[in-house]
Amino acid sequence: MKRIKIVRKFGKGSRECRICGKRRGLIRKYDLFYCRQCFREVAKDLGFKKFK
Repeated sequence: MKRIKIVRKFGKGSRECRICGKRRGLIRKYDLFYCRQCFREVAKDLGFKKFK
């Protein structure tokens, strides 16, 4: 049986990480749309600083 991909317009299923495509742990602030794991990898390149 083949699954049909449904295009979501709103909700958690409508957004995904730009790099890996995960839908969980998404950082949406400033329209980043990175999951938290990918954000940790690219944060320094984007100009974010770690204070602790």
